Amino acid sequence: MPLIAVHQLKKAYLVPEREAGLLASLGALGKRRTRTITAVSDLTFEIAAGEMVALLGPNGAGKTTTLKMLSGLLQPTAGEITVAGYRPYERNHAYLRQISMVLGNKTQMRWDIPPLDTFSVLRKIYGVPLAQFQETLDELVDLLVMESLLHKPVRNLSLGERMKCELVAALLHRPRLLFLDEPTLGLDVTMQRRLRSSLTTYNQRHNVTVILTSHYMADVVALCKRVILINDGRLVYDRLLSDLAERLVPYKLIRVIPPLEIIGGTVVEQTNEALTLRVHRHDAPHIAAQLLQNTALADLSIQDPPIEVVIDQLFTGGIV
Repeated sequence: MPLIAVHQLKKAYLVPEREAGLLASLGALGKRRTRTITAVSDLTFEIAAGEMVALLGPNGAGKTTTLKMLSGLLQPTAGEITVAGYRPYERNHAYLRQISMVLGNKTQMRWDIPPLDTFSVLRKIYGVPLAQFQETLDELVDLLVMESLLHKPVRNLSLGERMKCELVAALLHRPRLLFLDEPTLGLDVTMQRRLRSSLTTYNQRHNVTVILTSHYMADVVALCKRVILINDGRLVYDRLLSDLAERLVPYKLIRVIPPLEIIGGTVVEQTNEALTLRVHRHDAPHIAAQLLQNTALADLSIQDPPIEVVIDQLFTGGIV
């Protein structure tokens, strides 16, 4: 049985409308005009326990609405949704103990007290036995290298240090499902890498299921093997991340140092130091072999287009 099962999920809103101006405002008092906005439509997918899946889409695609329905904050207009055998919108306490969420732009840490005090409050809220709480806390503190942060007021911590605390707070009750919404927002490269590594290790140890939404493709590549892409509230792609470029983009990029005479493909970028060619993926081995015969060649690499470009093409239908 999958941990998450979503079938023909739909969420629609009634949105009031009126023309600009005072007369239109007065008229709206007597008769309100509305229209229906469909945020999510016929969404169907399953996620197994322990998977780390990226939920991606452009702004307004329906990602946040989908997460809110999965977490029980919104009730679907139509369709079926079950998580760990529960209907999230029923807000069953047993279900709420099995989920958690980390938001890159919001905090559950109390600003004027040390993180350890907030963690103790959360232990009481979730009814975590003291021995289990201490065991989990010790593991997470060691994993995130944050022992020195436990007794400092949260207001004195950097953004990266606060995000470490947010992750600990989200995992203290050992949830089966973790929602990550822009977890590395605003963090420097070093802190991003450390958080990703910690999440991967924790997933391997405890088989926690993770649903990630992020505009940082480095998060997606580092954490998730599978991506679910939605646009205009509809599912447009649900496969392995590694299949994206091969299925959608028939090209590879060949970068050579120093720039050599063009023997095939299209020049994408050229500098005094290097040359980048776009070639059909089936021609890439042949062209690379020819380039390697040049004794002046110092370096050659063959790559798929950046994942950002591939996903953008999927949403826009443009040419890579």
